[in-house]
Amino acid sequence: MSSLRLPLIQHYLREQSRLSAVERFSQHHARLKDEGSERYRELLPSAEPTPGKQLAFQVDLDVCTGCKACVTACHSLNGLDEGESWRFVGLLHGGTAEQPIQQTVTSACHHCADPACLNGCPVNAYEKDPITGIVKHLDDQCIGCKYCTLTCPYEVPQYNASKGIVRKCDMCSDRLAHGEAPACVQACPNEAIRIEYVDSREVLENAQGDAFLPAAPSPGITAPTTVYKTKRALPRNVLPADFYAVRPSEQHRPLVAMLVLTQLSVGAFGVEQLVHSLGGASRFVHAALSLAVGLLALAASLLHLGRPLYAFRAVLGLRRSWLSREILAFGLFAQLACAHAAWFWYTSAQPAAFGPLAAAISSWLGAAVSLAGAVGVFCSVMVYAATLKRFWSFAHSAVRFFTTTLALGLAATLAAAVTAGALDASVALAGTRSLCAALIVVTLLKLGYELSLLGHLRDKQQSELKRSALLLVGELSPLLRSRLCAGAVGGLLLPLLLWLRLPDTLATLEVVLAIGTLAITLTGELLERLLFFAAVSSPRMPGALR
Repeated sequence: MSSLRLPLIQHYLREQSRLSAVERFSQHHARLKDEGSERYRELLPSAEPTPGKQLAFQVDLDVCTGCKACVTACHSLNGLDEGESWRFVGLLHGGTAEQPIQQTVTSACHHCADPACLNGCPVNAYEKDPITGIVKHLDDQCIGCKYCTLTCPYEVPQYNASKGIVRKCDMCSDRLAHGEAPACVQACPNEAIRIEYVDSREVLENAQGDAFLPAAPSPGITAPTTVYKTKRALPRNVLPADFYAVRPSEQHRPLVAMLVLTQLSVGAFGVEQLVHSLGGASRFVHAALSLAVGLLALAASLLHLGRPLYAFRAVLGLRRSWLSREILAFGLFAQLACAHAAWFWYTSAQPAAFGPLAAAISSWLGAAVSLAGAVGVFCSVMVYAATLKRFWSFAHSAVRFFTTTLALGLAATLAAAVTAGALDASVALAGTRSLCAALIVVTLLKLGYELSLLGHLRDKQQSELKRSALLLVGELSPLLRSRLCAGAVGGLLLPLLLWLRLPDTLATLEVVLAIGTLAITLTGELLERLLFFAAVSSPRMPGALR
């Protein structure tokens, strides 16, 4: 059989043999360059921004199909790690059985007019370009504290554990600077994403009406600049596909330890200064232990950082970041506590050298330590209240943090007083019953306040606080039960037994009860703080069904 001749194939084989792969690609790119550049240039502004305007994403919901080409292109161009993503695609659905609505939504950083990530960063690792308005993250400046992941209502900043820093979308600013479209814009097959200029004043005005996306975080928080447009009138019952899904948040265990231990240290100093239940060497030991707990708390906070060696930068944002102010306040508290302990030790060794002046200076130093500690706890409250999450509101956080400070302070002072009395019969124990009674009252108020959140289970709307209540009776219920048991035993039962036995008797049992009161109360407060982080559930950008 004679072989078949295929002239066309032979022709192409001869053509390919004359060019290398690089040359063929170069010729192909040259043919498409003009056509492609013109096509993508239409998706970018044609002129430089004028004052009062900034660049923003515009998303045409009518042509977005949810193909996730934008997600893939963003991931590939920016060299993101596995599981890391700067652009997401969610789903809205609603309508009726006869006329159902399903709408995919692509979203990334909204480059807000008033970015919460920038305002809260303690190391000034964010900057808003004064010309383009793009919010950029400065990777070299970041210490990985992850506070921006809490302050951003849209959960845009993503923590990269391997690098120890947070990263986010910068609208491919390097490509825009050369007239090229961002990766997501260029990859979208339907041209659903484009870059345009928006008027900053209009963005702030539009943010007042909460007209952004159904069930998304309020635009009044940060004034996002992304424009979502559609020619369809979406029904009022359109909601994100994951609207009714409630998931626990990250527990941030180093922060749990830092918050509880700093409040224990502040409370121990403050209560002892207030009631003066200790004296002599026992007072010095109590102050030294309180200082040690405070320093341990500050050390624990370093475990939360992705780059702890750069923790010294954390006060750079003092002008606008409550996190920087918290760090400064507790740093001052530790220094004053060191000075107070050193002065007490020095004057105790030479009591005749200073006379009445020693007691006066010690009293003033003690008051300064307590004041600095109270300011530090207030800054801790503001760190979370500034996120504008309902579960972390100022009132909610203040009640929790200050009652923890008071409860642990009472328990620590009670344990120190009973232990000192067991070691030294001359130590007066008349005030210990008052400490027991105060601890019982504070614990009752605190546990009652925490349980009052469950009343939101009756809310008709799926509010933020109802989501948190659902978590507490659902996935987090074992943790809640453990917290309530520890609170009841450490803050109610053991202090009641001590109150019945003191001050008439003092034996090993009373010391065990006092130390057990402190240990179990501390355990209960650690569990409460775990719930503080895990049970927060705020609105987010539309997600997908899981």
